[in-house]
Amino acid sequence: MTVLIIGASGFLGTELVRQGSCAGRVTAATYRSRPGEAPGTSWHRLDLRDPHRLDTVIETVAPRTVINASSGGADWAATADGSVRLAEATARRGIRLVHVSSDAVFSGTHVRYDETALPDPVTPYGAAKATAETAVRLLHPAAVVARTSLIIGDGTSAHERLVHRLASGERDGALFTDDIRCPVHVTDLAAALWELAVSDATGVFHLAGPDALSRYALGVLIARRDGIAPSLLPTARRADSHLPGALDVRLDCHTTQRRLRTRLRGAREFLETV
Repeated sequence: MTVLIIGASGFLGTELVRQGSCAGRVTAATYRSRPGEAPGTSWHRLDLRDPHRLDTVIETVAPRTVINASSGGADWAATADGSVRLAEATARRGIRLVHVSSDAVFSGTHVRYDETALPDPVTPYGAAKATAETAVRLLHPAAVVARTSLIIGDGTSAHERLVHRLASGERDGALFTDDIRCPVHVTDLAAALWELAVSDATGVFHLAGPDALSRYALGVLIARRDGIAPSLLPTARRADSHLPGALDVRLDCHTTQRRLRTRLRGAREFLETV
């Protein structure tokens, strides 16, 4: 069984490829600007904004399953339209689809959101992801929509790099004390996505950690793990910044976790210092 990973050169995609290779799975991968270096994986250039190229890649790879881990940001043509094309193309060919979505589809009005919650985005990125979700669920009813939160790794995620740059003074800015999410470790997230990919599960799943933390509290945990004094981290309130976006969004993963063997650890656990 060949699994095609869309967006495989990104942070999450790289881990999906690594885990697939370690498990001996036949994987193919796409990239937009530069291919990855995973041995035994075939790499294919793909821009989801190009429908003809999408068809070419799918016909060439002939996958049984596709995991869409791409992140086009607020680029509507890539994040929304591209996901619509992918849902239609995989459904038409009877290919299983696991679509990775985001907690950005929620406004934070209700704070805690379970798998039945309907999207109510307040940012262009959230709107694009919500549109993608809707398209996937309508065009490909047998697909999985997997919402996740802030993805952390072992030093290479965007938030971890930001903590280091803020602490060293290389970058201006601050970590918000009122911007709360449920961080997940990239290895846990990738393992859960693989579990869903090789199963017959359908519908919406929430893949996030159990700990709800502000970006500042998360930054403190990262700093302590990496031997950085937390006092070096500048703080601010997002509510005072006038930046768009939800303040407090907590993905309730209890229903999903009962259906998975993969345990989604909280940030306090995977960032604890020895």
